[in-house]
Amino acid sequence: MSEQHTPLPDDFRTWLTERGQGAYALAWVAERNEPTAAADAEAPRMGETGIARPGTDPTRIALQEVTHGRQETLRRWLQLDDAVRHLAIITADPGGLREHTPGELAAELMHDPSNDEARLTDLLASWLYRRNAEAPQGLELGWIAAAAAWTCHMRALASYPPPSVLTQALERTGEGDDATADLVVSTGLRIVDLLDRLERVYRSRTELVEDWHAVESLSADVPALTQMADWLLDQISRRDAPAQQLRAVLEPDITDYLRDRRAGGALLGVAVPALDAPRAAHLVQAREAVRAYTAAAYSGRLQEARQLQDAFPVPARPLATSGPAAAWRQNSATAQDTVEDLSKQRAATTAEDSTDYFADPELLHAETSYLAAREGQLHLMHDALGRLSFPAAAPRDLPEALVPVAAAQTQRRVIEAFGTLERATQALDGQIHYQLQQPVPARRRATTGTETDLLTRTRDALEHTTAADVPLDEEHIRARLQEAMARPDAPAGTNPAPTAHAEAHNQALATGSAALGVNR
Repeated sequence: MSEQHTPLPDDFRTWLTERGQGAYALAWVAERNEPTAAADAEAPRMGETGIARPGTDPTRIALQEVTHGRQETLRRWLQLDDAVRHLAIITADPGGLREHTPGELAAELMHDPSNDEARLTDLLASWLYRRNAEAPQGLELGWIAAAAAWTCHMRALASYPPPSVLTQALERTGEGDDATADLVVSTGLRIVDLLDRLERVYRSRTELVEDWHAVESLSADVPALTQMADWLLDQISRRDAPAQQLRAVLEPDITDYLRDRRAGGALLGVAVPALDAPRAAHLVQAREAVRAYTAAAYSGRLQEARQLQDAFPVPARPLATSGPAAAWRQNSATAQDTVEDLSKQRAATTAEDSTDYFADPELLHAETSYLAAREGQLHLMHDALGRLSFPAAAPRDLPEALVPVAAAQTQRRVIEAFGTLERATQALDGQIHYQLQQPVPARRRATTGTETDLLTRTRDALEHTTAADVPLDEEHIRARLQEAMARPDAPAGTNPAPTAHAEAHNQALATGSAALGVNR
């Protein structure tokens, strides 16, 4: 056996093949952390981590050890399983990796004439007993958790513990009564019925809520059910209009990444740049907020759900594109792609041949609510970015007292679009970092340079706007002076004439400095 938690080889399939015939890899698999994982992804398969599916992130795997043969592999899995982490059983096939459930191995051993059935029964009974003993609830709830774990991992062998296994497990606790045995069997049958329902093509929101309540109550003690609980919660939120509006407000714009991934996915061997950390973090935060709202709304905590709604007002769908938004969309290739993708999504959702019209009206209503809110949110973002990158002079006939008010609208729009100036800076920094990753995908090689320059100029303008609100203490003045001294001199004759916006900004700085006692 290899050392515990061995770093994963680069070509894991080839490496595992070289371990010899009958080699199995036991590997701990971290929770899925793909920020753009679609809520409409296929339902998780109970007892599997999904690590062998195409496109799965291999960095989630931490190799525990390599075993040989079904009997030794199952024995080690039953010993190592800790009811907290996900332990996968993996083999190498000619076409890639394959994941096995412990129930598959146990079923194959049961049908093997050379297998010691008594020994296998004892191993399974020991594992079932340990699952009950280590459950934090104890007593009957411990057996419920153990029965659910059996169904998740051993379904290929039996939907619930066979009498020979269950009897031995109960004898180890001194609870060999019929009532406890009936509880274990009924729990197993209930979980099997739940898993069968999840395989249906159409599920109403009411059914999804019932299943979520059933799974969520068990997921704390059965890690294999955690992913299922989250998946059910996402399915509920997809059919809830306020949840989708909240998602539309909080999600960052990652059109550049999504388009690169679609283009790269169509070409084998094409590397797709990783989504930058700031926007990935914002995406995770948005998902957590939507799940928190959905869980509150469907658990009777209506006041808490309402508070989440009120915290993030839904922007109205714009009747016309503002001047700053139009300027940004004209100059930003990513913004153009975003508007185009939103239009295509709306056309697909409202098409007359859309099956959602008849199959799932709740899903259709939630999707249209998302699209309307998302259009309003994107307009806010593009308007704010356009004001930063293309500041307009104050209207000629605007009263002088209102010039500072007009200039302040830029900061207000940025906060309205991104939540805070800091989050706006994070989003711009992340997008700049993403655009600069090498190699640049072929689809945007002609636009990446221009797009990066535009984003950098906008980020610098935002930094200047933010600096106006920072108290002018001695350390801040010294830092800004050093930054200015480090910049190269601009060519002669290139200083632009100050706009009314800039004059108003300078006037505000002068007023603030005088109030702080700073001599200018």
